[in-house]
Amino acid sequence: MTSEKAIGVRLDKWLWAARFYKTRAIAKEMINGGKVHYNGQRTKSSKLAEVDAVIRLRQGYDEKEIVIKKLSEQRQKAVVAQTLYEETPESIAKRETYAEARRLNVLNNPAPDTKPDKKQRRQLIRFKES
Repeated sequence: MTSEKAIGVRLDKWLWAARFYKTRAIAKEMINGGKVHYNGQRTKSSKLAEVDAVIRLRQGYDEKEIVIKKLSEQRQKAVVAQTLYEETPESIAKRETYAEARRLNVLNNPAPDTKPDKKQRRQLIRFKES
């Protein structure tokens, strides 16, 4: 039920319908855990989402800032869900910058090819203790 006439939809329900989280329970957990901010403030899952509200949310390493364009209480296809919001250009640029930094860090600090042997483990333990 995509409706612009509706005054508001519960925030956890909207995040679920917009496909940011797989279940409403996970959406509620993320909101209560402080991973979702509504118009710059921590909020509750029962908060009514409104059109043109700004939501900042964290998903793994990424932090997104989105603007609500439409309200929906029903989870629909991903193509339809993407029309419910718009990510800000600053957010896109910031995510790309952080992704590039993570990629470079992995390239510059590769994991060793083998595990340390017994002697090397002892040396590491001594080094950490001192």
